[in-house]
Amino acid sequence: MTDRRPIASRNTGWAKRLTAKLAETDITPNQISIASMVAAALAGLAFYFGASMPGFGGVILLMAAAVFCQLRLICNLLDGMVAVEAGKSAPDGAFWNEAPDRVSDVLILVGLGMGLGQPALGWAAAAAALTTAYIRELGRATTGENDFCGPMAKPHRMAVITLAVLVAILQPLWGGEVGVLQIALWVVAIGALATSIRRSARLITRLKKV
Repeated sequence: MTDRRPIASRNTGWAKRLTAKLAETDITPNQISIASMVAAALAGLAFYFGASMPGFGGVILLMAAAVFCQLRLICNLLDGMVAVEAGKSAPDGAFWNEAPDRVSDVLILVGLGMGLGQPALGWAAAAAALTTAYIRELGRATTGENDFCGPMAKPHRMAVITLAVLVAILQPLWGGEVGVLQIALWVVAIGALATSIRRSARLITRLKKV
């Protein structure tokens, strides 16, 4: 178990180069964290207006939503790298590292749910996502260890939503009638709930060993 989320892209050349460039500017890790919320808000708005919009306009908005979801993840990657690898961490960095992620999950998942006309499903997915983070933070507070296990941690949630967007855009080519985006929200909600249960069980096991 590690104190930082294991992300393969952290070791890629583009991430290291971009981190070095950002380190040379006045941009702070906290500002990058805030930018992730802005990206999530734009994704949520694009989902809200585009999830049920027919035609080319809906396609454009869904593509924009997928791009903003990935931009949110890039910001989440870079804020930590600029803070740690570039040595620009701040005393309040822990707050800005966590709080924007929780807001971002709600903005994206609820935005998608409302766009589909399924606000309850969007809120259920968001609540399940927030619970995974709560259990992880509870584990860190009580045992000093972060548990980033899945099956539906933050990167997995964004991967499911982004993949669903791509499938939804291509769906008319084969005349499918299944609501792919709605299925994706169910997958996130159920998967995040399973993740919360798994993390809880692992935390209880660790606490009993203390």
